[in-house]
Amino acid sequence: MRRLLAATLPCLILPGLAAAQSDETPGPDLTIERVFASPSLDGATPRSLKFSPDGSRVTFLRPKEEDRTVLDLWAMDVADGRTYRLVDARALAPEERELSEAEIQYRERARISESGVVSYDWDESGEAVLVPLDGDVFYVDVESGDARRLMETETFETDFKVGPEGEYVSFIRDQNLWLHNLETGEERALTEEGEGPVSWGVAEFVAQEEMNRYTGYWWSPDGSKIAVARIDETPVQIVPRFGISAEGVSVSEQRYPRAGTDNVEIELWIFDVESGERTQVDLGDESDIYLARVNWSASGERVYVQRQNREQTELDVLAVDPQTGTSEVFLTERAPTWVNLTDDFTALDDGGFLWTSERTGYRQVYRVSEDGEVSAITVGTGVVDELAGLSEDGQTVYFEGWRASPLERHLYAVSIEGGEITRVTSGEGVWRATLGDGGAAFIGAYSDTDTPPRTGLYEMDGTHIAWIEENALNADHPYAPYVESHVTPEFGTVMAADGETELYWSMIKPDHCTGEAPCPAIVEVYGGPHVQRVTRAWTGARDQLFADRGYVLFRVDNRGSWNRGHEFEAALHDRMGSIEVEDQLAGLEFLESRDFVDPDRVGLWGWSYGGYMTLMTTLQAPGAFDAAVSGAPVTDWSLYDTHYTERYMDTPAANPAGYEQGAAFAHVENYATPTLIIHGMADDNVTFDHSTRMFAALQEQNADFEIMTYPGQRHGVRPPALQTHMWTTIFRFFDRRLDQDS
Repeated sequence: MRRLLAATLPCLILPGLAAAQSDETPGPDLTIERVFASPSLDGATPRSLKFSPDGSRVTFLRPKEEDRTVLDLWAMDVADGRTYRLVDARALAPEERELSEAEIQYRERARISESGVVSYDWDESGEAVLVPLDGDVFYVDVESGDARRLMETETFETDFKVGPEGEYVSFIRDQNLWLHNLETGEERALTEEGEGPVSWGVAEFVAQEEMNRYTGYWWSPDGSKIAVARIDETPVQIVPRFGISAEGVSVSEQRYPRAGTDNVEIELWIFDVESGERTQVDLGDESDIYLARVNWSASGERVYVQRQNREQTELDVLAVDPQTGTSEVFLTERAPTWVNLTDDFTALDDGGFLWTSERTGYRQVYRVSEDGEVSAITVGTGVVDELAGLSEDGQTVYFEGWRASPLERHLYAVSIEGGEITRVTSGEGVWRATLGDGGAAFIGAYSDTDTPPRTGLYEMDGTHIAWIEENALNADHPYAPYVESHVTPEFGTVMAADGETELYWSMIKPDHCTGEAPCPAIVEVYGGPHVQRVTRAWTGARDQLFADRGYVLFRVDNRGSWNRGHEFEAALHDRMGSIEVEDQLAGLEFLESRDFVDPDRVGLWGWSYGGYMTLMTTLQAPGAFDAAVSGAPVTDWSLYDTHYTERYMDTPAANPAGYEQGAAFAHVENYATPTLIIHGMADDNVTFDHSTRMFAALQEQNADFEIMTYPGQRHGVRPPALQTHMWTTIFRFFDRRLDQDS
């Protein structure tokens, strides 16, 4: 028995819910169908919040009450707090046309599952917003609400932006960058060579999926120039992908760069908007690189290009002269494992920029002068998550981070010269902040274990001004009928398998689970890098389904997960599927030591990396779990993409042992835990052959396993009806395998 360290918090009664509860009449049962129906049980949760350029309005996307899968654009006048719908998606496009394959892939990469207005962009004057819809784009006057369709073509245009001076709308059409003159309506192609494997202004697959870069072009601050990426996918391996739907089978010749194979060839060019003249940027002698980020200086006299080497152990910031394309290495970040990318570049008026780095082991804020001098603004072991913005005078830096606790995310303020850090936000949950221009106010979205997401407008000292969406959990809230059975998560720590590192866990425990009447438990796992599952945020009704059905729900963030410093995350370097498994088993040992848990009825489930972890854990520890559900699992890292896989595992040639032992097939002879494997049959991320190969390997073992496949679905099973079916399948499987009464 390992010595375990644990601390728990008592269950709490949700505050302020007396009006929503009744001591006499029990509430209705929380069903799977209701969890995925409309309106959302989380209540109104605005997203994509932005200030207008003049700060007079806040705009945001909100789902329709009658259909949570369709988004409209809403606005709030800051002066009087009036909230109104600015764009009704169904009024502008009653029947949206079928998405193009490029748009489907973009939305899958960006994890957009809704339709309607899924993005928008303000013009510089603050008089109008640009709304892509129905494959074209609408220009909406915010005063009158009048919408003008800028184009109506057979082609599905993408990646619309309003130019900085408001003269042009830029967009991608047929793999080329186009400009639309808002005054004259004239359109012209800035590039014309895009066809076949060559595209201009487009982010390649790994940029979208793994770098969180969804564009391939960047306007200069004055609107006179555009930096444009040119990608040539000719070297990229073609992987035939079968899109199996209910209607039939399609075959896509997908350019998918699997680990150790060739990436796209990439160039960067600077275009003069008026003349169309172009200048190539010198990206260095090495061609096997990643174009990670492109940022303009505040004056537009420099372009700062982030160039990452293939190994991802070095990130160079190149200072580029946009007139000549010449470049020099301005700043370099190095790590023996890998360098994480961020979007934290913030241009300063003095020619320098704000930057964040993990060079000390914990992400902190730095100021970089125009001459390249780097000075620390924050220090310590508290993790900075991202830069939020600057005060109007430029003397105060605002950032979001996990300094109060690894479970809480807050907005902080610090002088640009460094020094004392002030926490701006309150509470014991998770905040997301959006600053207005000049740092005059911020939009704050907050939730905690007992508070569904609520969104308000705040002074920069944290003083509340007005609600954008209070989303009060009162008698009128969609979740109100079910609060009687709501269980507040408990939190604590357990020692990792190394005997030195504390891991954080969360648990939802039904009240009836006791030492006299122990309950079955489900461990939900992700386990991979760049993800944190244990926080004090609202987890929603889906988690409550487990409690309502009599299960203890348990999570633990193993070494390798996010927001605990780079050493904590990099513990899995070159050995995925090893230390994460050890830590999950330490969590299991702790869980099974609780007298209210039946140790003979414990299941494991996860999706994507969590699906991989489900297989790796049960195969390396046969019999530790009594049932398992693996969703869209990676089964062999040599089948996954370059940028993600090589970051953590190097190439198959450089790390053959890591790839061999990190594949589920190396352990398949240990199969003993009854497992259900789920996969979308058109998955273009973790391609379907990850699972079909596992099916074949298990069949050769004469193994007792189950499968559920979803025709036409990609890496996520999106439609509510299919989510209802999937979760019904998952619970039926666990109920049956863990002898749980349904």
